[in-house]
Amino acid sequence: MLRIATFNLLHGLPVLGGMPQPQRDSNGKFSGPPEHSDDASLRLAAQHIDADIIGLQEVDCYQSRSGTHDQTSVVAQALDAPHYLFAPSVMGTPGDPAGWRAANSEDDQIFASGGDTGPMYGVGLVSRLPVEQWHIERFSAPKARLPLIVPSPERRPTIISVPDEPRTAIIAVITGANGPFTVATAHLSFVPGVNIKQLRQLVRAARDFPRPFFLIGDFNLPGRWPSRVTKFASLARGATYPSFSPRIQFDHVLADGLSHSVATTGRTMALKISDHCAVVVDVEEF
Repeated sequence: MLRIATFNLLHGLPVLGGMPQPQRDSNGKFSGPPEHSDDASLRLAAQHIDADIIGLQEVDCYQSRSGTHDQTSVVAQALDAPHYLFAPSVMGTPGDPAGWRAANSEDDQIFASGGDTGPMYGVGLVSRLPVEQWHIERFSAPKARLPLIVPSPERRPTIISVPDEPRTAIIAVITGANGPFTVATAHLSFVPGVNIKQLRQLVRAARDFPRPFFLIGDFNLPGRWPSRVTKFASLARGATYPSFSPRIQFDHVLADGLSHSVATTGRTMALKISDHCAVVVDVEEF
């Protein structure tokens, strides 16, 4: 049995059981998002999911707000998974348009060589199985600024206006028991239509990779839309957002080229961290 999962981390921010308060100045005015420095909750969440392969979104790397941890590495260590990759979407701290720039392939090379990159934010993929090939696909940010509803377990939802950011996907060719297969994870735009375009672009980018192909992540597309757009099978259905009172499914595990005879069992998992539920799918040997 192979366990495949996707989890939007919200950079490991605790939500269930009490959410940290935003930073405020001496006058009580908002000065920054909540900070948290302990990675113990992230480790416990990863161990609870216990996936052989997991895609991660909204991942911090060297960000002060989350204790300067390389969160993809933290998850890999918690799962005893030797194969992992973090791919930044932005260099700097997201949220402040003046505080970041779009990541590029040169940044990937500097990070891979252990160079000084400064804080980064993006996606990660972690695997207990050997990875034969890594590929990073990037999507530029649309020139759009949209109202975003931010739910809270302790207060009424707030509406903020936010610009979109560049988006990133990781494609990995993985060595399976009976040959190679492909897993891709992505965090797509929240702008309607743009996310569909990005999803189609990702499917095209992976068309020549080995099957079966598992496409996992937070696509910012509700319910059956990702399956309709890609024509892939959805392996798990259930609301994933917000985690404290799930009403809509933004997080998905899709498959292409998986035999109908292969049994799968999917479920969602609310954990202490993040405003998204994890999606976990157990796949019979294929």
